Amino acid sequence: MSPSAALLSKELPTLDYTVSRDRFDESWRRPLSTLLGLGRAAGADLIEFFLERVNYISAQAEDDAITSLSPRLATGAGVRVFVGSTDCYVSTNDLSFNGLKRSLEKALSIMGLTLPGPSAFVPDINLELLRDYATARNKESWLASCSPMQEMSEVLLAANASLLQKAQHVQSRKAVYFRDWQEVLVAASDGVFARDIRLTQSVGYNLLCEENGDRASIGKRVGATYAPDFLRTWDFAIDAEEVAHSATQMIHAEFIESGTYPVVMANEFGGVIFHEACGHLLETTQIERKTTPFADKKGEKIAHQNLTAWDEGLTDNAFGTIDMDDEGMPAQRTLLIENGILKNFLSDRAGAIRTGNPRTGSGRRQSYAYAAASRMRNTYIAPGSYTTDEIFASIEKGIYCKKMGGGSVGPTGQFNFAVDEAYLIENGKVTKPLKGATLIGEATEIMNKISMSSKDLGLAAGFCGSVSGSIYVTVGQPHIKVDSITVGGR
Repeated sequence: MSPSAALLSKELPTLDYTVSRDRFDESWRRPLSTLLGLGRAAGADLIEFFLERVNYISAQAEDDAITSLSPRLATGAGVRVFVGSTDCYVSTNDLSFNGLKRSLEKALSIMGLTLPGPSAFVPDINLELLRDYATARNKESWLASCSPMQEMSEVLLAANASLLQKAQHVQSRKAVYFRDWQEVLVAASDGVFARDIRLTQSVGYNLLCEENGDRASIGKRVGATYAPDFLRTWDFAIDAEEVAHSATQMIHAEFIESGTYPVVMANEFGGVIFHEACGHLLETTQIERKTTPFADKKGEKIAHQNLTAWDEGLTDNAFGTIDMDDEGMPAQRTLLIENGILKNFLSDRAGAIRTGNPRTGSGRRQSYAYAAASRMRNTYIAPGSYTTDEIFASIEKGIYCKKMGGGSVGPTGQFNFAVDEAYLIENGKVTKPLKGATLIGEATEIMNKISMSSKDLGLAAGFCGSVSGSIYVTVGQPHIKVDSITVGGR
């Protein structure tokens, strides 16, 4: 059939499309265009296909042995159908034309739509020229350039040996690595047609030390995107020394006394509190659910005038960096808060339709099994004008939170976060180590108490779970001062 020929619904069973099975390329244009046209002919306002191939592997070393090697291969697709502001999502691991057509039919039926009659015209959707970020950035060779299994094992064992050399009173050592290679293709009835390859790698340390009944557990994670040689260039000795030093400091630390203190939070992973307690509340998903106190605060002051915050997908090799989101929109930079004023929300396709906030390249998902949702990428508090010495000098008695641990956040921003490594601040100086600290607060209050930010912005790798699964993100900030916060302890 020629590209310009009119296609009737009854002719669909006779179509025989030949597509590339080992990559997503231009050959997928015709079948996806036809299916998108079929959905439009059935009455859908918008249809989107998301195709994915994954090659994943993880490895774990415990003490002096490799205890786990876990590879995973996956291929699948999802179709999302919008009628007005309502949508549904259906996924499949059958990427044949008929398999994709069945998924589309299921999604249409859920929305109360039926396929057009046999004599109905099925228009081809005029998709844009393929935006191929994989080819444009020479990503095709990335997978073959990554460390093979033997090299993974050797590096992890050497890393664990380094921990043993640098730490005292070691009870257990663990190093965990993963490599996640993903190829995606997005086609939508508004003309989007885009392909990308993503490569995400990470390694994490965990050290447990014990002496005379006192224990300290310290971890660290580093990660990067778009860096095939990541594992080869990881300087595990430096990270081992940092983790070992923290464990040594904390093993005999005194327990903190509960109270309200001014707090200095370290850069890098200290930004997890902003991510959890405020960042999620600026996603349009939260506006849709009516679970954010900031829904009607755009243009208003929601934070201290010292605070400016960004979310973006552009920083080289950062853990949340993407060339395009999972709806095919190019990555960009979004100013969230400027001098305390709420400027923008993070919005995906559904968020734009339902809340009116423009898309920000923030439609992300764990895999083809999930519909995209508004999610963070690289999210951080911007550097300020103070030095770290000036921040510490402003505190007569307070707490320095050097390493943050896990925590939980309520639906409207109430949070509590453990502090893995903390120190007392006395007369502007960091003194004795403290353990058992938990930061407790509420986003609407804490954002107005971040009164000082230093110049030393640092970023850290993290994972974020939400309605569209677990994704890779960056958290970050410079050293900041929180004027007062509740600190739980003994």
